[in-house]
Amino acid sequence: MGAPVHGALVLFLLLLAGAEAAAEETAPQEPTLPAAGSGSGAAGSAGVAAAAVGVNSNSVLVALLDSHYTELAELVEKALLLQTLEDAVGKHNVTIFAPRNEALERDLDPEFKRFLLEPRNLKSLQALLLYHVLPSRLPSNAWPAASHPTLSGEEVELAAAGTGMRVGHAAVTRPDAVLRPDGVIHGIERLLVPRSVQEDFNRRRSLAAISAVLPTGAPEVDPRTHRLKKPASPVPPGAPPVLPIWDAMAPGPSIAPAPAPGPGSGKHHFDGHSQVKDFIQTLLLYGGYNELADILVNLTSLATEMGRLVSEGYVLTVLAPNDEAMARLTTDQLSEPGSPENILYYHMIPEYQTEESMYNAVRRFGKVRYDTLRLPHKVVAREADGSVKFGQGEGSAYLFDPDIYTDGRISVQGIDAVLFAPDDTKATQTADPNRKPPAIVTNKKKIKLRRGKLLEATCQMAGLFGQRSRFASCQ
Repeated sequence: MGAPVHGALVLFLLLLAGAEAAAEETAPQEPTLPAAGSGSGAAGSAGVAAAAVGVNSNSVLVALLDSHYTELAELVEKALLLQTLEDAVGKHNVTIFAPRNEALERDLDPEFKRFLLEPRNLKSLQALLLYHVLPSRLPSNAWPAASHPTLSGEEVELAAAGTGMRVGHAAVTRPDAVLRPDGVIHGIERLLVPRSVQEDFNRRRSLAAISAVLPTGAPEVDPRTHRLKKPASPVPPGAPPVLPIWDAMAPGPSIAPAPAPGPGSGKHHFDGHSQVKDFIQTLLLYGGYNELADILVNLTSLATEMGRLVSEGYVLTVLAPNDEAMARLTTDQLSEPGSPENILYYHMIPEYQTEESMYNAVRRFGKVRYDTLRLPHKVVAREADGSVKFGQGEGSAYLFDPDIYTDGRISVQGIDAVLFAPDDTKATQTADPNRKPPAIVTNKKKIKLRRGKLLEATCQMAGLFGQRSRFASCQ
């Protein structure tokens, strides 16, 4: 009995050990990563390295950050969108519309750019940038003509017209600028602004423009700006005015400007009317600008308004057409109500510029857009044949007589043609088609006037301001 029982016990123990071994073999194994520096598992090591970096070195996102679209790449980093774009590239191919650097650096409205870069408007900046990314690959040979969703959640309109490919209101200037396995970059001419960002910008701007209502007394409305008046903040004498110059202008060319206080207290810190008189007298003594002086004083009230603006602390640069250019104006161009004012407003820049400062600007940047008193039009200046050229095409004008008058508040630069805003339907050719660029000599001096001509100019100036009777020689 003892031998069979002993054999059965041994057999039972052997079967139990075999069952435990089988259970260990069938149990799930925990995955292990290859050790760093291991020679085996090269493919696995590459996958782990790619996961650590986030994107492949041949990715379209890396190509964007290393491309010549530096302004867009900088905005992507400021908007903290690198991780979002890495996730998008990891899931599917993408198409990126990259505006040229000039569209973001010089052509973008400064106020809108400040809005985008404010920390509180980070969501708007992110939405704007994601509006330039499509979650699919669209090379130029597979360009659809339909709306397409973007990573911002809004749709953008794609079109393929006879003139070329378009995205919204922007033309594709460099199709297939960058091609990578996970995406494509197209160069476009301007920034795309989704409707949500534009509405947010308009809402923020409107809120910033609303004046606070004082709890005591009835609210007062400024007749020039049609906004509630704010209490005057303490401003030191001679400081720049708070209101933009366009808000300080008269309500309309047919309404006489109301007297307005200077910055801070109710006193004028600049004698603008005397400066405007000096400037007009200089035009007459200089010679060749009598027509402009006559329009400023007699045909319009612009001389009075210029004096008021300068008294309030504003500065002006006047692009003054000479008599030959003014003589080419037709009766129709001056007969409609407000036409003379609109023409001259387009020749007034609310900045203080000299011939040297404008020439240096156009030499450095190639093209400069100056604001004018005729909103929203800007006058374009560029370098041409060693001079400054204003306007475009046949309606352009050269800076002909530099620095006729410069006193730190008013600068007058003589030009050889009358400039017209782009939407002027009655604008005609006012420049001599056979003219040549003038030879500009900084700080040039004209030949002194003879005594008879000086007396004639003085009498004419006295007549403009109703003071002719004070001069016995003018009787």
